[in-house]
This record gives sequence, C-alpha cells and structure tokens, in this order.
Amino acid sequence: MRRRQFVLGSAGFAGAGLILPGGTGRALAQGAQQVTYLLPAPTFLPAFGPWMLAQARGYYADVGLEVSFQTAQGGVDVATQVGAGNAVIGGAIGDTPVIVRANRIPVRAVAVLGGRSLTQITAMADSGITGPADLAGKTVTTLSYQDTTYYALLAALASVGLTRDDVDIQAAGPAGVWQLFLAGEADAMAAVPDWIGLVQAQGHDVNIMPVEDYAPSMAQAILSSDEAIDEQPDVVGPLVRATLQGLADIMEDPAGAAVDYAAHIAQHADNVAGIEHVFRLYGEYVYPGQEVLGAMDPDRLSQVQDFYVEQRIVRRRTPVDELYTNAFVG
Repeated sequence: MRRRQFVLGSAGFAGAGLILPGGTGRALAQGAQQVTYLLPAPTFLPAFGPWMLAQARGYYADVGLEVSFQTAQGGVDVATQVGAGNAVIGGAIGDTPVIVRANRIPVRAVAVLGGRSLTQITAMADSGITGPADLAGKTVTTLSYQDTTYYALLAALASVGLTRDDVDIQAAGPAGVWQLFLAGEADAMAAVPDWIGLVQAQGHDVNIMPVEDYAPSMAQAILSSDEAIDEQPDVVGPLVRATLQGLADIMEDPAGAAVDYAAHIAQHADNVAGIEHVFRLYGEYVYPGQEVLGAMDPDRLSQVQDFYVEQRIVRRRTPVDELYTNAFVG
C-alpha cells in the first residue's frame, strides 16, 4: 500500500507531540476557568459546529468557562494527548476509547454527539461503488492514519474480508480528502458530511455509504482522562452540557444555527447556505438515534469493541464500563 501525507495550507495539523498551554484548566482573574479543548482537525470544519455554536452563543461563558481550541493530528492523537495530561478534554469519535484503551491510554468518552456513525464511505454516483467490497484495488482518501475515521474505514473493509493491503489508502489531510476525490485522483473517500457537502456543492451526485451499515461505528465523542473525570468534574460536566446545547440547537434549527456559526467562523462568513446544507447532512446521517442526547449506548459500544477485537484492529478487550461514562449527560 502506498501512503502519502499531505499538509495543505492552513489545514495542516499541529505536531503530534505538542504541549498545550492551560491544559489543566486554571482560574482567571475574572472568575472564569480557561480550558484547552483539543480537536482532531481544524476548528473551521463544520464537523465542529456544536462546539463553535456553543462558543458563539455564549454557552461556555454561561457556565464559567473560557474555552480555547487547539488542533491535533486526528482522534487517536487527541486521546493520547488527553491521556498524557496535556489537555483536560478533547474530541474524537465514540470508537476511539476502544482503540486507545487497548494500549493502556486512560481516556473514556464522556458524551457522544449522535446515535449514528460519523464516517461515511463516499463515491461518485456513477462509479459503480456501492459498498466496501467494491473498494478492492481502489484508491480511498482518509484524514490521517491517526484519526479514528481511518479505523472505521478498516472496520468496514474487514466486514467484507478486505484488509488495508487490498486498498490504496491515502492520508490526505482535511483538504486533500475531498480535493483528491473531486479531482478524480481517488475513487472514494472515508468522509464526514463536511467533505460530502463540498463535493455536492460542485454539482456532483454521490453515493453515501454509512460505515454503520457494514460495521459498528459511532458519532463524534468528547473524551476526557480518568484523572480529569475524577478530579475536575466541575470543568468536564459544564463543558459537556454546553456543547450538547450547541448540538441541540443545530438539530432543532439548522438554518438559524448556520447564520450564527457563519458569523463566528470567518472562513464561512459568506457560506451560510453551504453550512446549513452540511448541518442538515449531519442531521440526517449522524445526529439522530439517541434517547438521551449525548448518552453512550453501552451495548453498541460493546459491539464496536467486539468487532475491532475480532478483526484484530485492536489486540485486547477493555471492560466496557472503563470506556465511557454517562455521568455528565441527561
């Protein structure tokens, strides 16, 4: 398998070993707590709409937090940084604790932002690709080899008897994922709705294949370390609930949410309609399916872990109750 790593302009990632300022959450003179939130990709991606909307509408300020966002090199890197104590909290997807806890990194999910899978295998409508089995011998782009969407792609391939050696998987960064696909240099992409919306905006019809149709996979998750959960619940809990309010706002009113989001994120100031379209994709493919917004479904998480272990994507099982807590939702 050939692998290329692209770093494209402002979409490049911070280094994997960065030490983050303010990671432990320190009190400010005005009474707020400064918290560094570690994201798996750049803040301007609409995937992080719930977080940015919570910031734009003052939900973090309302609970006494001043949140700054830093970018890491994918969800697995986020978990590694959080587990090492370089940040109190960060984002990945619900699968991530299964992957990293097997390597004894002490993090767990404290909220899951949706009841469906974040990762969508996407191909052009006229490509003849209708499922993972059709990817054999094809080129597929993904965000990075440290991001959990890559592992979700591996899980989908494994469900039809394929391995990473049967597919040319290219780690292309958050811009290259969709640009290479759009240019015809890749046959498919392991995508999030952000990139699907960008391709559709160019007038292309696409075939969207949610990973959950082939293998257990989950939506975005908020992660924290065992230590932070025990010692700083006054930071973790309010941040989770404020972010979930941002999620609820997008689900209830994607048009209004898009207006405030675009006003807050300079890169999207002139793209309200495009942001609304992406928010509606999330509303269709990612966010639905939770009885309690943000709550982890332990049965589904157990299925995710069983699949990853059976396919040897991870080497050991972890007790499911060590992979998550629902203490901060509901």
